[in-house]
Amino acid sequence: MLTVLAGLAFGLSLIVAIGAQNTFVIQQGVRGEHVGAVVAVCIASDVLLIGVGVAGAGALVAAAPGLVTVLRLAGAAFLLGYGALALRRAWRPGALRADPSGAAVPLASVVATTAALTWLNPHVYLDTVVLLGSVAAAHGDERWWFGLGAALGSVAWFTALGHGARLLRPVFARPAAWRVLDVGVAVVMVVLAVQLVAGP
Repeated sequence: MLTVLAGLAFGLSLIVAIGAQNTFVIQQGVRGEHVGAVVAVCIASDVLLIGVGVAGAGALVAAAPGLVTVLRLAGAAFLLGYGALALRRAWRPGALRADPSGAAVPLASVVATTAALTWLNPHVYLDTVVLLGSVAAAHGDERWWFGLGAALGSVAWFTALGHGARLLRPVFARPAAWRVLDVGVAVVMVVLAVQLVAGP
């Protein structure tokens, strides 16, 4: 049980920081568009990466700096593009359209964006696979319990983040609030892209 709690705490420490993925989850949660799908993609991706890390593949990623460089550049390009789209939206903000069916944006587009923000981020591999995998390995035979705790942290975090964001809907009934959000999204994406290019 203590190992599960340790994994839970460590997993949360890695994913709670507001980054590209969390920003997108909040944005979709506020919009009320395909929130369940976004949360599911984030959780499934995290659980898969945690499993890979606990299984010991972190050493393989650490031994392939070329792969990490490619992911870093691809991730930076994607983040800059997404930031530009957010900035363009900020010039023409609209009030919140709380469409329960989530029909404003195609499901495939939302899922693809969620997957890209997750899998094109090299920090996902460095943090979840390499770092978490290394810490899990220190628990020996109980490393899978540590991984379970980290996975539970991911489930709890993304579920709360995605579905809790709806509480902000009254605020985003005003176009000015969307302008602030989109400008904030653009700034976060650009800063993260610069950090990716600059390296650790």
